[in-house]
Amino acid sequence: MLANRLNQKRVLTIQDVSCVGRCSLTVALPILSAAGLETSILPTAILSTHTGGFTGYTYRDLTSDIAPIAEHWESLGLKFDALYTGYLGSFEQLELVSSLFDRFKLDGGIILIDPVMGDNGALYTGFTPEFAASMARLCAKSDVVVPNLTEAAFMLNEPYIGEGYDSGYIEGVLTRLRGLGANSAVLTGVSFEPGKIGVATLDGGAVEYYFTERVDGYFHGTGDVYASVLLAYLGRGLRLHEAAAKAADFTLECIKLQLMSGGEPRYGVPFELCLGLLTR
Repeated sequence: MLANRLNQKRVLTIQDVSCVGRCSLTVALPILSAAGLETSILPTAILSTHTGGFTGYTYRDLTSDIAPIAEHWESLGLKFDALYTGYLGSFEQLELVSSLFDRFKLDGGIILIDPVMGDNGALYTGFTPEFAASMARLCAKSDVVVPNLTEAAFMLNEPYIGEGYDSGYIEGVLTRLRGLGANSAVLTGVSFEPGKIGVATLDGGAVEYYFTERVDGYFHGTGDVYASVLLAYLGRGLRLHEAAAKAADFTLECIKLQLMSGGEPRYGVPFELCLGLLTR
């Protein structure tokens, strides 16, 4: 039994590092590690703070370091059970990451892409519809793609519908996301009634839904928390919908603790206080 527990899966997460503010790698690394996964990182950039709610932050692009790092890893014969991407900031990074998938994924491994590009019907600053189209092509290599409604609309080159949709629309979006080439899709931010928000999943069978209490407000880094916990549970062998539901519950708990703490929202949710849920 102990030998089985010590047979850790090895995960690579490819994201930027914000030195202050809970998001990207400072979220992914502790969450995946707490779940018992051996977690390697490939930073794509380093920022003094994240970009939400802060001004005057520093930014250093690390794109030129990616290829030499990959060459060293290849000389070591490294392979990963899962590769997980978050925010990718340029066309060049998309191309480099596509190559990393080909070179370092173990047979039977998982590629999870969180196509961080926008929210509430708009792309983040610096992103374009052309970038979204390139992200969609990268998602063709994924085993699981995890967009919100905005990101899904831009990748599918469709109008954004933020409310008033029905289950037929959501199920169509998921089917079209799989049509990009992804094996499975998780659509976040789905809501059919006031006070409830959740996820819809498609994994080869029927679309499944899971809803939690909706908490009004904007909570920085919760998308990164969600995607990281989703991968953590997939790495433990849960099926997609079970992992998606547990990730939703974990994220909601983090949001509730943020509200209880009264801390500044721009520093992110106190996910550290919830890590015990992953270690049990």
